[in-house]
Parts: sequence; C-alpha cells; structure tokens
Amino acid sequence: MSRSAHPAGPRHADVLPEGHYAAPAEDLNALDPKVWAHTVARDADGVVTVGGLPVTQLAEEYGTPAYVLDEADFRDRARAWRTAFGADADVFYAGKAFLSRAVVRWLDEEGLNLDVCSGGELATALAAGMSAERIAFHGNNKSPEEIERAVRAGVGRIVLDSFQEIVRVAHIAQTLGKRQRVQIRITVGVEAHTHEFIATAHEDQKFGIPLAGGQAAEAVRRALQLDGLEVIGIHSHIGSQIFDMSGFEVAAHRVVGLLKDVRDEHGVELPEIDLGGGLGIAYTSDDDPREPHEIAKALTEIVTRECEAARLATPRISVEPGRAIVGPTAFTLYEVGTVKPLDGLRTYVSVDGGMSDNIRTALYDAEYSVALVSRASDAEPMLVRVVGKHCESGDIVVKDAFLPGDLAPGDLIAVPATGAYCRSMASNYNHALRPPVVSVRDGAARVIVRRETEEDLLRLDVG
Repeated sequence: MSRSAHPAGPRHADVLPEGHYAAPAEDLNALDPKVWAHTVARDADGVVTVGGLPVTQLAEEYGTPAYVLDEADFRDRARAWRTAFGADADVFYAGKAFLSRAVVRWLDEEGLNLDVCSGGELATALAAGMSAERIAFHGNNKSPEEIERAVRAGVGRIVLDSFQEIVRVAHIAQTLGKRQRVQIRITVGVEAHTHEFIATAHEDQKFGIPLAGGQAAEAVRRALQLDGLEVIGIHSHIGSQIFDMSGFEVAAHRVVGLLKDVRDEHGVELPEIDLGGGLGIAYTSDDDPREPHEIAKALTEIVTRECEAARLATPRISVEPGRAIVGPTAFTLYEVGTVKPLDGLRTYVSVDGGMSDNIRTALYDAEYSVALVSRASDAEPMLVRVVGKHCESGDIVVKDAFLPGDLAPGDLIAVPATGAYCRSMASNYNHALRPPVVSVRDGAARVIVRRETEEDLLRLDVG
C-alpha cells in the first residue's frame, strides 16, 4: 500500500474519544521551539536536522531507537543557569536526570557543580575528572561504603537525610580524621507539583527530616554537637515540574524560620540554603516554563525578603536544576514499524522502542509531543497513540497526539524533551537493548553512551 493511500484514524476533534489529547497543529510540519532543542529545524527537503545533521543520516549511522542530544543546547542552558545566579550562588546539576562522563566534562567546562545520589553517579563524576569539592552527595539511604568513598574523595557536601545518617556520616568522617561539610534535608510540609500546594500531608515521604514537631531542629542540634560534621546549611526540595514560584515562597519562609531558631538557640547563623530543583520544562506546547533569569530573580528576592524579616544575613543560595538543563536538549528517534487504525477511536503507531527507553508515560502518566521527522507531509492529521514493542498494554510512549495521515512503516518519528530521566530510567524489559546517546554539535555526531548489545546482556547472565 502506498503512503498516500494508507488508511487513517479519526481526523477531527468532534469524533475524538474522551481523554487528554493535543489539538492538531495548523501545520504538523512546524516544530515548536519550546519543546525542541535550539538547533532543531527542517531542511529544504522537510527532513528534521539537529546541529546541522539530518535525522535520516543519524538513523542510518547509529540505528534506532536512539537518544539524540544537542550538545550546544545543553551548554547554552547550563551557561544560562550559571549566569542567572551569578558568583554569589551555586548551581548544582542534578545528575539523576542524565549523567555520563561527557556530560560531567561539559558541566565542568561551563562552571556548574554536580549533585549525585548514588555510588555509581559519584564514580562517574570522579572518573570524568570533576573536582570532588564541587560534588554534593544526596540520597535517603547511603550505604556506609558510599559514605566512606565520598568522605575519602573530599566531596564538598553530603546532604543528611535521617537521624541515623547524621551519626553514620559523623562516625565515618571522624574515623578518617576528617570533618565533613553537610547540609540537613528537611521536609517543610509543602509539595509543589505544577500548581498544587498541600501544606500538611507531605511529611509522609521517604526524603528528609520533618520540620513539624521539632524534628528538624533536633537534627540540627545533634549535628552541631558532632566533631566529624561541619553543618553548613539546610536543604529543602518541594516537588517536580514546577512552573509557579509560590511553593518556593512558602518553603523559604519555613526554612528561614528554622535558621532563625538555630541562631537563637545556638548562636550560629548557617551560611547556606539549598532550595532544590524540580523546575519545569515544556513537554508539550501547553507548558510554559520560566527562564533561568526569572527563576533566579524570584528565588533570590524570596530568600532575601524572608531573611531581612528574620534579621538574618542572607545565606548563599544553591539550586539543583537537572531536567531544566538536559530535558529539552534531547529527543528520542524511532522508526515506525506498524500503523494500526481502530475505526472511530485512534490509530496505534508502533515504534521500535517503548517503555524500556521511556518509562515516564507508564509511570507518571507523562505527556509528550511527537513529530514525523524523516520527511514533511501535507496529509490531513490523524489522532494517534504511539506505543512500543513490549509485551505490555501499558507500553505507551505518547498517549494522544496528531501525526500526518499518510504515516507509514519505515518513517522516522521523534519525541522531544526526552533528555531527562529517559536514559537514566531505561531498562532491559523483554531483554531490550538500551539505546545509545548520540551527541551532535556543529555538524558532527559522536556516541557518548553506546548502544547495548546482546553480548552485554549475556555477559551478566552467569548461569
């Protein structure tokens, strides 16, 4: 069957099933700059390019599925965060979003610090040459071995997450003859997830020490008494994919209140406050994220105002953008395998990846955009659900979107804004091979994380 004759699913909003979907764009060939990396465009033939290279060439050289990362865009975003906060604040890239040795080197060159939350992430950072002093070590259950490695390496800060960890880190540091710089992570009773704020129930989580009931104050009290620790500040994280600063305002008020109580009881003004990350990005055209300079201005004003009211010196602010830097810089490139119209419902488009390379749709009900990238099309739009090849009905990449009605097997489609968490959370479900990460810059491409092979899988199977 020719592409032009390929049967399509529903075309118009009045016949769409109930549920979430994006209205068809006036031009399905258009690429919204909010959700694509800065160098992504279409060439004269309608093929999408990144860093000057056509995706058809990338697919031929590196195969699909593949994560395609725009290095120039990554560096631009990292630099924008560093510039926005200036020399009087610290920007820690949240490595959990996506980490590799190449990324660590980019961060180092752009002047950012690094936040890690496992021994593996710490090993990657050190292997890439990141100065340990610029590394913060997070985690709610760091093993003694991980803590010892971090202290021996000289990490700049360890974020303490429990009363047991206060004692554990202090003991290890003292045994090694060191005094470890630490922050204490607290939960302030505020969770910001887009525009929802709930002020009471969110001490009920695995991270941090609750402010309620005096527990956070007691944690500071104990930590200040231990010779192996140098308490440098308080850490707070209130949510993810945040577009509104109101949650930070409430959190800062409560954190500064704790700093005031510490000063009044101990005569100590802690010099740092970390407000965490969670800043949102655009996954679809409906999302409207703030620019780094707007976020920096808002957070600085909030903390300064609260400290002035409490008659405290304004502490040094730290933030931890991860998704906000790497998320928009990459897209996942797929090849269409089958196109299955369901009369009166939608068309299922199956690709050669799925939940093994992007679990977020299944796990978080995340929404994404998608585009036909190997050619342009003026065909009428059809409602599609992009699904993977795994033996799982929940194997959905994009729940509901519009693609051209002449979409056919062999076409390349791409899902933007997949730089954060997709490769980090990738799996070998159904013994799938995790895709490579291909970095593109100035007309040149290179693999920074190679594609897994069957030999890799079998090498771990010692049975």
